[in-house]
Amino acid sequence: MADPAREMSDGEASARLRDARAAVLGQPSLIGAPLRAALTAAVDNWLIEMVGEESDVALVAVGGYGRQEPAAGSDLDLVLLHREGWAVADLANSLWYPIWDAGVGLDHSVRTVDQAVAVAREDLKAMLGLLDARHVAGDPALTAALREKVFGTWRRDARKRLPELVAAVAERTERAGELAFLLEPDLKESRGGIRDCLAMTAIAAAWVADAPGDEVRSAYDWLLDVRGELHRRSARGSDRLVKQEHAPVALALGLSDTDDFLRRVFEAGRIVAYATDEACRRADAATRPVRRWSRRSAPPRRPLADGVVEQDGEVHLAREANPAEDPVLVLRAAAAAAQAGRPLAVHTARRLAAESAPLPEPWPETARDAFVATLGAGRPAIGVFEALDQVGLLVRLIPEWAAVRCQPQHNAAHRFTVDRHLIETAAEAAVLTRRVARPDLLLVGALLHDIGKGLPGDHTVAGVAIVPAIAARIGLPPDDVATVTDLVRHHLLLPDTATRRDLDDPATVEIVTSAITDPSRLELLHALTIADAAATGPAAWSDWKAGLIAELVRRVSVALAGEPIRSPQPLTDAQLELASRGELAVDLSGSTLTVVAPDRPGLLWRWAGVAALHRLVIHAAVAASAPSPRGAMAVTAFEIVPRFGSMPDLDALGADIHQAYTDADPLEAKLADRERTYANPSAPSAPPVVLWFDDESNAATIVEVRAHDKVGLLYRLTRVLADAGLDVQSARIQTLGAEVVDAFYVVDATGGTVEDPAIRQRLEAELLAAC
Repeated sequence: MADPAREMSDGEASARLRDARAAVLGQPSLIGAPLRAALTAAVDNWLIEMVGEESDVALVAVGGYGRQEPAAGSDLDLVLLHREGWAVADLANSLWYPIWDAGVGLDHSVRTVDQAVAVAREDLKAMLGLLDARHVAGDPALTAALREKVFGTWRRDARKRLPELVAAVAERTERAGELAFLLEPDLKESRGGIRDCLAMTAIAAAWVADAPGDEVRSAYDWLLDVRGELHRRSARGSDRLVKQEHAPVALALGLSDTDDFLRRVFEAGRIVAYATDEACRRADAATRPVRRWSRRSAPPRRPLADGVVEQDGEVHLAREANPAEDPVLVLRAAAAAAQAGRPLAVHTARRLAAESAPLPEPWPETARDAFVATLGAGRPAIGVFEALDQVGLLVRLIPEWAAVRCQPQHNAAHRFTVDRHLIETAAEAAVLTRRVARPDLLLVGALLHDIGKGLPGDHTVAGVAIVPAIAARIGLPPDDVATVTDLVRHHLLLPDTATRRDLDDPATVEIVTSAITDPSRLELLHALTIADAAATGPAAWSDWKAGLIAELVRRVSVALAGEPIRSPQPLTDAQLELASRGELAVDLSGSTLTVVAPDRPGLLWRWAGVAALHRLVIHAAVAASAPSPRGAMAVTAFEIVPRFGSMPDLDALGADIHQAYTDADPLEAKLADRERTYANPSAPSAPPVVLWFDDESNAATIVEVRAHDKVGLLYRLTRVLADAGLDVQSARIQTLGAEVVDAFYVVDATGGTVEDPAIRQRLEAELLAAC
């Protein structure tokens, strides 16, 4: 066999490949499909030159390179096919080594056609790659034979392989999350990403579902465009769209507004995910055991509601249903699907979108009941709302929804886009409907509580401005409109008050009772708070936070009933027993660190400094006082997690706390040494602020610091307060993701409030400097 590849050295060959790729990637004007085509051509031309006019061998591109969709950091997936008995080791080496030397990733194999097919029959990944096989060089007859056998095998083995493919899609979703709702999605692996499109194509190749349509192809191409620019910007090809790359990639693709860019990414992910679900259902249906009725008739239709039936696991319109004359049918079908826990068939959703008459305004009671029934179904309603959204029905029902659709959240505590968060909150609220007298208002309030986030300005103010019109449009009477509006207006009241204010201060309860005067609204607000936090993410809820809010609600309920408030003991029996000993003691139970010491000024900053020294992150802190035979004892309870690794050794922690109590001078130097071991954090997205609250406590001044968290911050803040001669009577410390909201109840040396503007100004400057 002639071997033109031997006419140049491996070094010369690798240099040619490297230069050809660099020439393409160095052209900023090449973006999207033109970039992918140019990268493909550069590698194709090099390989054709390397292989030459070889007969009885074929170089075949598979995977992304086979689809002509390479990115800058993509591997080259190549199969060197040969006829039985041909020696191709020298040719293979002349190809593989220059590719490696050029710094290009390579996934390669050398096989006969029958060997390649045999491997694919046992390896799903190999099979999916071969479905994209494309001839590059050599004998095209070998490539054609491979494609014919691969597709024939795939279709013949579909009953076995499709369930395997569907399971892989589900496993990938569990592992990589949903592209449409992640702040930093994996463009390839996440649900709704590039691999899901390939799964749909494979299902279509088995002749059990249609190939992806134009809308899906357009979404797929956009994800490839984003991936192409992401790879071009990174030293190593990464498919994770990390936050720092949002703006640069957006600009490279001609979008100056990062939120617009993210909306397009999220929208593409939703389109792909919705279509993937449909394709997987078709694959499931095609591989189910054949039922007797399928040989003589269509699957049976089970009535669900007027004009709505279930057939073969999906919800369809009945034969006699007429959306043009029945405007409530769209909501009746949605409610039936959600309550039955079945998907709304794609063609049914499209027919409803195309033919449904507009609902009268206000909605009739039957429409409102169906809407609430959909919300009340809980998690099954999420897929139904997604189906309505994909065909444009959700925005038609609630026009204000357009502003929050695919709207990014920039708070790391949030798992979802704004619109999905609202639907998730409604699903969480459905679990709590037995706790309230008006479950319908809870569900509607949950769906609308953040509707203002799609509008300029404070989202609560914006929401309060538009919610009355929405609530009236869906047919709620005026009193109920007022209740839902109040839920939106005050949806942050309970968590903010409970976690940032001292519950033992009578003014704290007055903050809530001045806003909520009706026990039934308080009940609704409490349930909404729980649902909102659950839908936000793990960082937004904890047993500690739940307990504080529940206790605040109890006290407010008592106050609304006109009864005296009896403050429960804020300390546990174990903490009281520890304090009764009258000596310095340390206890670590689970994630709760309790320090008990004879009371003296400056204890909080000492304990905070020791915690930072031991690499502990303080998520919450509460300070209280307890009696002992030896006098008043200061009890400080911290909710902590280790910044790295596991919890510290209690003996070592206790020793440092004892040292700090008697002599805190060495603490500053030790902390400075500790801080030098950490990498410099990136600049926070917003500067720190200091707020003063004079009317929310009758006995102290509340100074609140909101800032980006960093090592030793609580130590520095409390040290500033102590050095200013202020006594921290109590504190409410919160770490929310990478941000802190720390509220300190302080009095001066005489026990009075801090009112002097000059003192406040100086203190504020020192606190900001500490941040």
